[in-house]
Amino acid sequence: MLGQGGHVALVHMSLLLLLWREAAPIEVPQDAKILQDLKQPPTIVKQSVKDYIVDPRDNIIIECEAKGNPVPTFSWRRNGKFFNIGKDPRVTMRKRSGTLEIGFRSGGRPEDYEGEYQCFASNDLGVALSNKILLRVSKAPLWPKEVLEPVVVPEGTPLVLPCNPPPGLPPPFTFWMNSAMTPIPQDARVSMGLNGDLYFSNVLARDAHTDYSCSARFLFTHTIQQKNPFTLKVLTTEPYNDTSYNATDPYGGRKVAESTPTFLSPSGSESSKMVLRDEPLLLECIAAGLPTPTIKWFKKGGDLPWSKVKYENYNKTLKVINMSEEDAGEYVCMANNHLGSIRHSIFVQVKAAPYWLDKPTNLVLAPDENGRLVCRANGNPKPNIQWLINGEPIDSSPQNPSRQVLGDTIIFRSVQMGSSAVYQCNASNQHGYLLANAFVSVLDMPPRMLGPKNQLIKVIENNRTFLECPFFGSPLPDLRWFKNGQGSGLDGGHYRVYINGTLEIKRARAEDEGTYTCVANSILGSAENQVRLEVKEPTRIVRAPEHQSVIRGSKAHFDCKVKSDPSLPITVAWTKDDKPLYLGWRLKKDEESLTIPNVNEGDEGTYTCTVKSEIDQDSASARLTVLDEASLHPSVSSALPPDRPDPPIELDLSEAAARSVRLTWIPGNDHRSPITQYLVQFEEDRYEPGRWQDLSTYLGDLNSVILQLAPFVNYQFRVIAINSVGPSQPSRPSPRYKTSGAAPDAIPRGLRGWGSKKDNMEITWEPLLDLERNGPNLHYNVLWRRNDLGEEWSNVTTVGSKHVVHNTETYVPYEIKIQARNEFGQGPESNVVIGYSGEDKPTDAPSDLRVSKVDSTKANIHWKPVDLSSVSGEFKEYRLYYWRESSLVPTLVVSKEKKTKGFYSIMAEPSGILGDLVPYSKYKMFMVVANNLYEGPRSNTVEITTKEGVPDAPKFFRINRRSFDTIHLEWDKPLEPNGILIGYQLKYQTVNGSRVGHPKLETFSPNVTEFTLRLPDRSTRYKFYLSALTQVGAGEVFAEESPHFANEENFTDSTGLVELTDASLASAFSPTPPPLAPLPPTTIAPTTISTSTSTTSTTTTTATTTPSTTTTTTTEATTIGTPPQLVTIRQSDQNDLGASGREIWNLTVEPNSNYANVSWRHNFQAGSSEFVLELTLDSKTPDQGGNKTVKHVPRVKPPITLVDLIAGAVYHLRVYSDDYNSVSSKSVTFKTKPAYIDQVDIATQGWFIGLMCAIALIILILLIVCFIKRSRGGKYPGAGCVTGFTKYLVRDKKDLPLDPVDQKEDGSFDYQNGSSVPDRNENENRSLESSDEDNKPLQGSQTSLDGNVKESDDSLVDYGEGGDGQFNEDGSFIGQYTVKKDKDETEGNESSEATSPVNAIYSLA
Repeated sequence: MLGQGGHVALVHMSLLLLLWREAAPIEVPQDAKILQDLKQPPTIVKQSVKDYIVDPRDNIIIECEAKGNPVPTFSWRRNGKFFNIGKDPRVTMRKRSGTLEIGFRSGGRPEDYEGEYQCFASNDLGVALSNKILLRVSKAPLWPKEVLEPVVVPEGTPLVLPCNPPPGLPPPFTFWMNSAMTPIPQDARVSMGLNGDLYFSNVLARDAHTDYSCSARFLFTHTIQQKNPFTLKVLTTEPYNDTSYNATDPYGGRKVAESTPTFLSPSGSESSKMVLRDEPLLLECIAAGLPTPTIKWFKKGGDLPWSKVKYENYNKTLKVINMSEEDAGEYVCMANNHLGSIRHSIFVQVKAAPYWLDKPTNLVLAPDENGRLVCRANGNPKPNIQWLINGEPIDSSPQNPSRQVLGDTIIFRSVQMGSSAVYQCNASNQHGYLLANAFVSVLDMPPRMLGPKNQLIKVIENNRTFLECPFFGSPLPDLRWFKNGQGSGLDGGHYRVYINGTLEIKRARAEDEGTYTCVANSILGSAENQVRLEVKEPTRIVRAPEHQSVIRGSKAHFDCKVKSDPSLPITVAWTKDDKPLYLGWRLKKDEESLTIPNVNEGDEGTYTCTVKSEIDQDSASARLTVLDEASLHPSVSSALPPDRPDPPIELDLSEAAARSVRLTWIPGNDHRSPITQYLVQFEEDRYEPGRWQDLSTYLGDLNSVILQLAPFVNYQFRVIAINSVGPSQPSRPSPRYKTSGAAPDAIPRGLRGWGSKKDNMEITWEPLLDLERNGPNLHYNVLWRRNDLGEEWSNVTTVGSKHVVHNTETYVPYEIKIQARNEFGQGPESNVVIGYSGEDKPTDAPSDLRVSKVDSTKANIHWKPVDLSSVSGEFKEYRLYYWRESSLVPTLVVSKEKKTKGFYSIMAEPSGILGDLVPYSKYKMFMVVANNLYEGPRSNTVEITTKEGVPDAPKFFRINRRSFDTIHLEWDKPLEPNGILIGYQLKYQTVNGSRVGHPKLETFSPNVTEFTLRLPDRSTRYKFYLSALTQVGAGEVFAEESPHFANEENFTDSTGLVELTDASLASAFSPTPPPLAPLPPTTIAPTTISTSTSTTSTTTTTATTTPSTTTTTTTEATTIGTPPQLVTIRQSDQNDLGASGREIWNLTVEPNSNYANVSWRHNFQAGSSEFVLELTLDSKTPDQGGNKTVKHVPRVKPPITLVDLIAGAVYHLRVYSDDYNSVSSKSVTFKTKPAYIDQVDIATQGWFIGLMCAIALIILILLIVCFIKRSRGGKYPGAGCVTGFTKYLVRDKKDLPLDPVDQKEDGSFDYQNGSSVPDRNENENRSLESSDEDNKPLQGSQTSLDGNVKESDDSLVDYGEGGDGQFNEDGSFIGQYTVKKDKDETEGNESSEATSPVNAIYSLA
């Protein structure tokens, strides 16, 4: 029991702890600059283990390392005495470390260095100690020599063969082996005990051997030593035969006396065992008896700790890991066979070496601050606590009035510089000790900013934002945030300041942009840093790619249109199946799409568009499915349209935990569109029964997920599958699962304090959500106190979300915090928020309001400030009220609406600039001072007049092109002339692409508002700049460009898009076909075939039928260079029994100026039907006489090309079956492109005149050359200038036709003989006109009576250069151009080709 003095000490200590308030210890940041300047006592960072066993064959290394500033020095004690390292040549200490190395190269025994070592690390601020390290050298003694007599035992009796290994350090590992180095077989009958002995519960005749040897393995030396072997002889009543042994009868039919169980180990009926806490417990019971007994274990008075229990050695050993005090007690082992049983009780005590409850930690304090070191440890028996300072007992150290030792606690009061030291706490009992170092450092450091200076932070709008401001100082500075250098500090409401200096903006908005300044203040000074915040629009995909199913060989197109902040550069990347997409030469990517032409099976997959900026990203995915053409057949299920998936089934709950459960389901049919997502919803029956809420979403390839749940909720779940078509119906609900209750985890949000009246403060917060309650009976504990008085906390408990504090002073600060609680306990406390009581009306008015430096749009404002104490609240601003009294422009009516502008200034002579004034006007103004709720009385009223300025832009500016050569301009006067208008000025210049001409200037009087400009060239375009004028100068410019004339219009309205319209069309042919059955929306790649199909034009009378609403597509051709637009029409749901479900759909037209590519889709079997195209020229087309022309293109198959169309005309097109006239497509309306872009007279163009002159000059030169040749050599060379361009030559006497001229690559001509004509049929299949032309005789030839062509009177032989040319009797030249039968003649002709007269003629040509 405690004596009287002990009670007094306890009472004194309790009073001290109640009255004493300590400052929170300072946490030193791991900043390189601070750590470099920071003085710190030593700290041990590395040391050897307490029980240190070393190998005698190696050098001895005892580790000790420490850190500190200044760098520590090291010393050692051995067996409690100073260890002089310098005197022992074998001992060295590592540089900048205290680690010892003991080497034995020069001799010496490691055993001589055994003992207890302790390291001391010192610097100017203190001394740190290592643990006491007990150094011992490993030992592996030899087995003592002994002579073992043979062991003779009767069969069936028990036996123990002792091992008694030599005591090693550490103890050896023992095992039994025979002479063949094979382990002795062990089982329930024969086994080795914990002490190494070999136990036989009963001996069998087969156990007789001469080589039972116990072996010991020493871990450090890696050696094995063997004991001399035992010889075991077994006495049997009958001879023993090895072959007679079997498991069911181990005695081979011999009679062996059975016995009841007895214990070989331990002996007696009870024993005791002591084990240390956290160490394993090993209990052993080995029994003798015949038959072999079985062992069972129990714990008296309770169950065995099954989670920590393990049975070993055939149930003979019970192992309990990590023993604790509650595991102590009586353990019972029972051995039994069919003759009886026996028990043994083992009383287990659990002792404990000291272990930490509260380990002392380093303490950094500022001067005059308070603190404490606590050293709490437990053990069995209770450990003794001893304090040391710098390695010496604290009792023997000099007295320190700022320090008081109270048992396991040291209290520090008003510490001063120079009192830094290292304190050691030693907790010890008979089973061990603990030693901990903790330094107390008194630090004096002005505030410092640790983060980067003037950092720029870019954030996404509406995101939660944190502005970091790491700082440090001792004493710990106060930190405040300001925006744009104004205000009294940001905290509460939209902002939240954390203890570490971080400013949270709960939801960043555009108006939050600006420069934020954090200021850290302490008694030693201040430091500040700035962070510039920019709020950006989010990057998002506004038109995402969509799932597609396309036919192999066609084109796939994925959109990815992005909207982002203009100031943020973005990158768009595509991936396929989560891998980067290689574009290669085939795939095309632009800023908003990805195109895959000629799709094949390798293109199938999931395509993801990812757009990234430097601060955010967005992505969207779509699946591409590649179909075979066979899938078009309606009987193939894959061609059916995709549908919503079926709901999941068989929902199951498993792996239930306090706040989670596993939900598993079986997916339903996906209906030809893969499931991309699962939505898990929940319903609870306490707060909103019957309402299903979204819980979480998961990928479509999952069907088993862990759901994170809230406490105290009775859940049931359902799952919705989602594919490209849409969501499925919800699944059937799962079984209910109720989570257990818990204390609240959440802190109420939105805590703030503000005054609704001048003498109160309303504390409000957002109540916890239903799923954040975690239990019943939710209350809120609200605490508040004056911030400037240091008073005790006031508190109230309420169930609402508001508490009003009454009878407060006007506008005083309060500290506020809140905590939620329920029946299960209290939740975490919120951070302290500063709130203010209510404000009152300011009592004083700004005085001496005056204005200086007035110009056209701004003025300087000056005033005398009020005393800030008269504001009666937070000073918000000086608020200037001003309004436009009148304009100096006659007859101009103005608005007298009052405007305000705030000025935040606490200077002695405040001033500001009032801008955005309208020139040439009279203004009046007055000023008030404002807090958050009220405005004070008005100041004096001041009147000013602004100077004249430049006018605004004209009210409108229109440009009309009324003819080929004039442009008409119109405008109106400005809404705000800002002075007296003196006129207008018009600047204009020609533009041609990026080139501009010289500017021209026109001026007009103020009453002129129109102008007509004549064009020198109808294709000329102008850029116009119009502005109004006052005496000050020209005003804002209104810029416009002259428009295109009517013939330059773009039929797609400059967008290139195709407009879909609904129209009622009256059929001009047979009655409208009946409705058709719906078919799957498949597509086919339109292939253009360049064949012109002859058309038949007829004029028909339009038959009037009942109008029916039809979806019609109008395609207007874009200008030249624009790719054609595809127009696809999908047949609506119809039904036609007569045509057996056949249908024509997806009629697609690609129009050009005089032709159009047409394709369509159908479900007729291949070769079963052909189609008719019905093309109608619209009667509204100009210059077509008002008649409707119909062209029938019979018996064709898609795709085709329609030719001979009229440029710029409107056509109606439909396709119907030649066999089933009732099966028809929808009608498509399209318009061909215009034949020209601009109406320009080509005859007046310079390039055309130059070209014509060049052609005329070339013709003249050729004629001169021909006449010169004729004058030199006769008529035939001259004739060659003409005949060289003819198509055929004369025929031979056998009427064989000459072959067509074959033009070579070099531009000359050659002929082929008849045997080498590639395709005679091709010539025979020419059109009639070509055939007639081919059969005409050459000019200058005569036709004989028999129809052969006769040569003219002129003969080519006179001009031949060789003598090999041959003629017929009638004088016609045959040469090498007739078919020769004689071989010699053929060879001669081949050799004469180069000198042939005809070749000479063609060479000249």
